[in-house]
Amino acid sequence: MPVPAYLFPIVLFPRHVRIMLSVCGLTKNFAQQLVFSGFDLEVKPNLIAVLLGPSGCGKSTFFDVLTGVVRADGGNIRWQGQEVGHLGGIAAYMHQKDLLLPWFSLVENSLLPARTAAEDLKAARSRVDTLFDRLGLGGYQDHYPHQVSGGMRQRCALVRTLMFDRDLVLLDEPLSALDSITRKSLQSLLLLLQSEFQRTLVMITHDVDEALLLADDLYLLSVCPMRIVERVRLGTDKPRRFDDPELLAMKNSIMKKLEADGDHVQG
Repeated sequence: MPVPAYLFPIVLFPRHVRIMLSVCGLTKNFAQQLVFSGFDLEVKPNLIAVLLGPSGCGKSTFFDVLTGVVRADGGNIRWQGQEVGHLGGIAAYMHQKDLLLPWFSLVENSLLPARTAAEDLKAARSRVDTLFDRLGLGGYQDHYPHQVSGGMRQRCALVRTLMFDRDLVLLDEPLSALDSITRKSLQSLLLLLQSEFQRTLVMITHDVDEALLLADDLYLLSVCPMRIVERVRLGTDKPRRFDDPELLAMKNSIMKKLEADGDHVQG
């Protein structure tokens, strides 16, 4: 079932905006541990950029620096050509954990972005209810986080993220805790957000299959200290199928490159 267009107004960037997000020379240390140094990344609008690397390589820390959760030790971030301190207030950010407030129902958790922005709560509630139906949460609006499964909590967290209505969405392995059926459904929704509603997604994962199914631009990452091993341009022809010989060959090639670099990712 498609998501109604009123939920996410289509975003059309000016023709001169070729790079939405530019990261140059980003550096972060924790005590004596170098997480990444001189890290560069460019993200074009209306695409899905996937950062694929092993657990513990620095992917989540990179997102924390982007959003201002932790301070960078060097480098700069540019949003549509303008230097910014961080993307807090610019990008929506979904963590690995659902981070739902236990004293709020699922619908109350989902309405938090609307409340903080002083939006019309009646209209926001209609959007939330539609998303709940789309993600298989219909009828669970008044349940509390402890009353539902981990997969349902994560779906609620995705609804809350989408309710921020940002042009850029950062996704930190948001589907890793879901069962395979729900995971495929949410992968389809992410593709819909990007293709029909022109949202830009930057997603981190350690799942090669997921990366190949979703990415337009795929960045292969090394172990910590994190660096880009290679950029793979997959293009926008989707959906993809793993019975495609070219995609299977690409998967084998990626696995070999990451294994040669000492990485351990999920195939």
